Amino acid sequence: MLNKKVEEALNAQINAEMWSAYLYLSMSAWCAADGKPGMANWFEVQFQEEQDHARILFNYVIQRGGRVTLRPIEAVPTEWKSALDVMESTLAHEQKVTALINDLFALSTAENDYATQSMLKWFIDEQVEEEENAQNLIDSLRMLGDGSGYGLYMLDKELAARSYTQASPLAKA
Repeated sequence: MLNKKVEEALNAQINAEMWSAYLYLSMSAWCAADGKPGMANWFEVQFQEEQDHARILFNYVIQRGGRVTLRPIEAVPTEWKSALDVMESTLAHEQKVTALINDLFALSTAENDYATQSMLKWFIDEQVEEEENAQNLIDSLRMLGDGSGYGLYMLDKELAARSYTQASPLAKA
């Protein structure tokens, strides 16, 4: 049976993951409207990944005998100044999500909920990757200088090749 404090915190994280998905869909729309279809694709894949993260938590709460309580999703930003700005916003957001996951792990530790700690290990590793990916894109955009021209065109083409892969905890055996 799932500890009630942990259940409440996991429900809050489900909401945070859905908000993240909504944020990345907004970023995808902004990039598409700004003439960056590759970046739009990159954010669309992020959108799908965040939905996966919410589903992993959703399934876990149910598996442990808890109750999922879906909450309204707050509004997300819809405008950014540049490709660099949208990526810097991505990194800041991923750092916030990392803190939320760390708080969940700390709570599950305080509540002696070893199963939740085990499940959260995947999320901890995922956040390292998410922050690294965002930082790498920021570094690439900074190398391009003003963020226009052939370099940005090539980066956008590279990002267009990214494809969605379902998160491993959701894969059927």
